[in-house]
Amino acid sequence: MPYVLSIVTFLPLVGAGLVALLAALMKGDADRRVSIAKWTTLGVTLATLAVAVGLTASFDPSNPGYQFVERAEWFSGAGYHLGVDGVSVLFVLLTAFLLPLCIVASWRSITDRVVEYMIAFLILETLVIGVFTALDLFLFYIFFEGGLVPMFLIIGVWGGQNRIYAAYKFFLYTLLGSVLMLAAMLYMAATAGTTSIPELAAYAWSPAVQPLLWLAFFASFAVKMPMWPVHTWLPDAHVQAPTAGSVILAGILLKLGGYGFLRFNLPMFPDASQMFAPLVFALSAIAVVYTSLVAFRQTDIKKLIAYSSVAHMGLVTMGIFAANAQGLQGAVFQMLSHGLISGALFLCVGVVYDRAHTREIAAYGGLTDRMPWYAAVFLFFTMGNVGLPGTSGFVGEILSLTGTYQASTWTAFIATSGVILSAVYALTLYRRVMFGKMTNPAMATMTDLDWREVVVFIPLIIGTLWLGFMPGVVFDVTDASVQALVSNYTAAVGG
Repeated sequence: MPYVLSIVTFLPLVGAGLVALLAALMKGDADRRVSIAKWTTLGVTLATLAVAVGLTASFDPSNPGYQFVERAEWFSGAGYHLGVDGVSVLFVLLTAFLLPLCIVASWRSITDRVVEYMIAFLILETLVIGVFTALDLFLFYIFFEGGLVPMFLIIGVWGGQNRIYAAYKFFLYTLLGSVLMLAAMLYMAATAGTTSIPELAAYAWSPAVQPLLWLAFFASFAVKMPMWPVHTWLPDAHVQAPTAGSVILAGILLKLGGYGFLRFNLPMFPDASQMFAPLVFALSAIAVVYTSLVAFRQTDIKKLIAYSSVAHMGLVTMGIFAANAQGLQGAVFQMLSHGLISGALFLCVGVVYDRAHTREIAAYGGLTDRMPWYAAVFLFFTMGNVGLPGTSGFVGEILSLTGTYQASTWTAFIATSGVILSAVYALTLYRRVMFGKMTNPAMATMTDLDWREVVVFIPLIIGTLWLGFMPGVVFDVTDASVQALVSNYTAAVGG
């Protein structure tokens, strides 16, 4: 299919325009207007998923370079330049996979400004996919920063009681972190005479300037991950965001930081990456242990899962800057796995929140009596989050730790203790919510999963098991690109 990357990137944006047009034509009939907005949005996200599946199926995994490349001159040296490699194509697929589930999950829970909500999600999908397909420096920046706006609106308009505070904190943290990155991009474009990311990766940056450029990009991507200690915006954003907003935030937006490290810091500034690797290992080790301990003391279910995400992203940054094949494969796999499992956990929270309208752990108890199927689904994804063998969570964790062990033994040992701590807080949460005596009378009326919720969870369960038992489906696609990245890095640092 010609221009397949343009289609998969901008189809949701076209869909957003279509939703807005149809809504404007039906101003007199509010119910029909909402219904058409929902069904149109769902149809557009499913069409985008179909294109993304076709894109992945057509991808040649033996080619380590960029494929389906589209390039045209734009303005002042910047170009419209798209392409995907073995890493980015899977993130495009993950984004397209999660969006229809988010729309179905929001079907009943969002009742206010539904049309605008659907438009915001479609625009967000275009901007996120654009990050993974962009091969021009400034096009990447536009997509990377543009995603802040719809997410800011999703939290600030459809969020919880303190949504304004959380939205501004999310926006300012992530925007301020990117100011240095923009300055570095301007310097790189002026110095190398190009804004093409592949050409910039091949450019021999001076060892004297590499640390400054590395730190500039690190400032942006570390906030986006988020790494300790710039992680404090994430729990607030998750708690206040609507359920689907939390799914996209944890499932996709956190991965933009890791993807940025893979696309910029490691290949473009290898000497600086080697120099700062001990710093990254230290921050990641602290993140894994500290946020696991903080998660154990949370009283809000969403906040606990949010801190869990910070700990898991610590494993990702370790694997990336271990800069070996096992670490990088583990980091990519962990990001994909976390996208499925953390998204599913936030959907699990949304199920009980829609019924009881509280996220306080103490308000629940004994739900297995009233919601046995829900209890089984929640247990499955809790085990996946802990890293149970047979789930995708295990593969990503073990590979990240293996790669980290080769680069820094003490970091791997500390991170392994975090895996144990994750089992402690996750199983404690499950015991308190699912077992024990049902003391809250409001819980007695809770009903089990309905068909719509089952439809949302089944693809996530299949995906988690499929990646757990057949991780080769990911490694086959990523192997050539990862090996090329490792080879180039090793050659650059003289290893």
